[in-house]
Amino acid sequence: MAAPEAVRDISQQTLLDAYEKLLVRVNDMHELADAEQWAELIEQRSNYVMLVEELRELDAHITLDAAGKQRKTELIEHILEHDVEIRRRLVARRDELGRLIGVTQRQRDLHRAYAPQQGAYSAFDVDASQNKGAS
Repeated sequence: MAAPEAVRDISQQTLLDAYEKLLVRVNDMHELADAEQWAELIEQRSNYVMLVEELRELDAHITLDAAGKQRKTELIEHILEHDVEIRRRLVARRDELGRLIGVTQRQRDLHRAYAPQQGAYSAFDVDASQNKGAS
């Protein structure tokens, strides 16, 4: 009976190691969000999703004892804390980009509205200066 217990302990440790690896990844992502390194964050997010899929597979096949369940719960809580903060930062970034897009659109609209008039004035000014020279 010692062999099945050893296999179970290894399986448990494999699962808990995967959760710890995910915690490290999400902590790194949190640091990237704090540093506003958005491209790197998106790249890490792809790796994060792959880790979550691997973890889902392991979790479906490994049963944890009480201590393992407690450790898993602690790890998930930490992971979720980081995830919430990352999402908050991403929402703030999205809102900031939305404001910038709005400003750019208003500038473009103003340019479209007034650019033809500026061109007309320039042509008028050229015609007026030519007429003065002709008199």
